[in-house]
Amino acid sequence: MTTPPAIRIDNLVKRYAPPGGGKKAKRGPASRAADANNNGDEDGKLALKGVSFDVPQGGIFGLLGPNGAGKSTLINILAGLVTKTSGSAEIWGFDIDEQRRNAKRAIGIVPQEIVFDPFFTPYEVLENQAGFYGIAKHLRRSEALLEAVRLADKRDAYARTLSGGMKRRLLVAKAMVHSPPILVLDEPTAGVDVELRRQLWELVTALNDDGVTVVLTTHYLEEAEELCDRIAIINHGECIANKPTRELVDMAREKIVAVTVDSDLTRIPQHAAFTKVDKTGDRGVEVTYDKDQLTAGQVLAILQEQGLRIEDVTTREADLEDVFVSLTTPA
Repeated sequence: MTTPPAIRIDNLVKRYAPPGGGKKAKRGPASRAADANNNGDEDGKLALKGVSFDVPQGGIFGLLGPNGAGKSTLINILAGLVTKTSGSAEIWGFDIDEQRRNAKRAIGIVPQEIVFDPFFTPYEVLENQAGFYGIAKHLRRSEALLEAVRLADKRDAYARTLSGGMKRRLLVAKAMVHSPPILVLDEPTAGVDVELRRQLWELVTALNDDGVTVVLTTHYLEEAEELCDRIAIINHGECIANKPTRELVDMAREKIVAVTVDSDLTRIPQHAAFTKVDKTGDRGVEVTYDKDQLTAGQVLAILQEQGLRIEDVTTREADLEDVFVSLTTPA
């Protein structure tokens, strides 16, 4: 029996209203400038163009894309903050329109911004959030959540006195007060230091180990490659890739061989089979090549045929960043 997806998105479209709410009016310079910022579309900006994909249960799913690709619009539709134009979406089997309350209870959102009253204590933040979901006092898990995010010792401190890392962890606890099976993290490590990033990923990994499905948006592609089981890439409102992470990385065809030679280079080696050749220092050169056409050994043989005496060699496989750039950069 096939396990149903945690999130199902089918042909989701979102068109934002044009400047002036769609009313036809005399078009002066200000109106034309607004149109330019709206991609020149008098019917409004088309932020999502029929996006479809499923998020499997139990994993960590990456949702990647350049700025303005439509990721935030998609998340806000799932959160109930933006109304879709057409298409459908289900969260844990609940349609976001027909079963709105159940859909909202099945998902927790951790936004980019710090969103809670700075004059409440962490305990009060969680208690208030639980109250918004109608959770009876005897069923609330505020103390346990503070323990889980390592804020128990800050239980009664004002939230405004917490460090940046503590505030981020409090946001995760706030998103989990109603025990949702799905947790969405929207750029959770944007602008944070290395130690905080490590702490957040330890927490998220622990939640995932406990069965929580995690959806992650991030611009740190090395994080996505390391953490995510599957990744979808959105560009210009369209889903242009959706594969297991390893399969996605394997889409990259290029590989790099970096060599150091025994004397200063007087010329840069060239060959028709090389995609790109870059000089790195006086005695270094990096050769980018199509791994479907050549092997590293053949690259080295070509360099030696051109008179280079190689002292050191390193190779680099393509990574998620290479695939991301190749898919989202205009040809």
